[in-house]
Amino acid sequence: MDPDTFLASLFKWDPRGAVVAPPQTYGTSTRLPRDVGGLDVFFQAYGVRYYTAAKIAELGFTVSTLLDMKDEELEEMMTSLSQIFRWDLLVGESYGIKAAVRAERRRLLLLEEEESRRRHHLLLPPDVTNDLDALSQEGLSKEPMQQEKEAMGSGGGGGGTSAWEVGMAAERKKQQRQRRKKRAASTMKSSTTTTTTTGDEEEMEEEEEAGDDDEEKGRVERQREHPFIVTEPGEVARGKKNGIDYLFHLYEQCRDFLIHVQNIARERGEKCPTKVTNQVFRYAKKVGASYINKPKMRHYVHCYALHCLSEEASNALRRAFKEKGENVGAWRQACYQPLVAMAAGQGWDIDSIFNSHPRLSIWYVPTKLRQLCHANRNNANAAATSASPGGYHRL
Repeated sequence: MDPDTFLASLFKWDPRGAVVAPPQTYGTSTRLPRDVGGLDVFFQAYGVRYYTAAKIAELGFTVSTLLDMKDEELEEMMTSLSQIFRWDLLVGESYGIKAAVRAERRRLLLLEEEESRRRHHLLLPPDVTNDLDALSQEGLSKEPMQQEKEAMGSGGGGGGTSAWEVGMAAERKKQQRQRRKKRAASTMKSSTTTTTTTGDEEEMEEEEEAGDDDEEKGRVERQREHPFIVTEPGEVARGKKNGIDYLFHLYEQCRDFLIHVQNIARERGEKCPTKVTNQVFRYAKKVGASYINKPKMRHYVHCYALHCLSEEASNALRRAFKEKGENVGAWRQACYQPLVAMAAGQGWDIDSIFNSHPRLSIWYVPTKLRQLCHANRNNANAAATSASPGGYHRL
């Protein structure tokens, strides 16, 4: 055999039949990123590292779990993260976790508020939604603060409000709160048999004292800034202030908030409030309706009562004051007299008038209205006594 032929057949290579083997790897395969359940996106804008979010996910926490946790529980979670994994949290990461949770809670509250407001407007009749001022609904929560700043900058309504008077008003409020706490504590110690009605009575006393404080503060310090103007029924208010129709609409919203609070209390097995109390105003502020507050709603509740009891008399009074160009303060004072006349026809029992009406039974009777009824009843009794033949006026 020719050695050249043997060597040629030995080293002959056909590239068409060659198969390239894949390169071998020795333990250097890349590991797929761990699914952290959305925590990486949740903490992305708050300076929390990806591996920190992964360690939190390994502990079994999710976004929903973090949102339902309190601040103390978040602290315990971060402490467990450091102890179990020996993971050193940066100072900014601990603050970033809390900031992300707070921001997500605010976002969910705003979404819930928009959804509830949308459902509420869908349930309203078309004529009611047309009567409301669109400008009044937008940015209404900014208006009371803006008016308060304007009042302080311009010196208030009539006599001028200085920083000293504002500080004194805050001090008086603090003292009044302390007196209420002491009175409530003494009441709880002394009451043994009337435990079922203590909560309602204390709430009523608190509401009445707050009404008296508001009236006294308006007389002593400065004239109250009214965020409303007198409008006729169906008239849309223009400008920064709102109309009377929108004022009455706020009371209907309070009634809806009371129903929500009652449903929540039933689900939790707690005592359901039967009237619009501080719990309802706190719920309104929580869902974003900060334009509904206790001083405003207590200030005009007798105007709303006249609207519910006699809508014709209320509309006539509004038209009369609109034609005269009177402000809403004068209209508010004029709403007392028709209610006193109604109470005179029913034995001066203004509480029964409120409690018998389905829309007024959830509101406390204003202290000033009750005082006016008592004063007119005493005057009527004195006049009847002096006019009788056996009166004390004879010699």
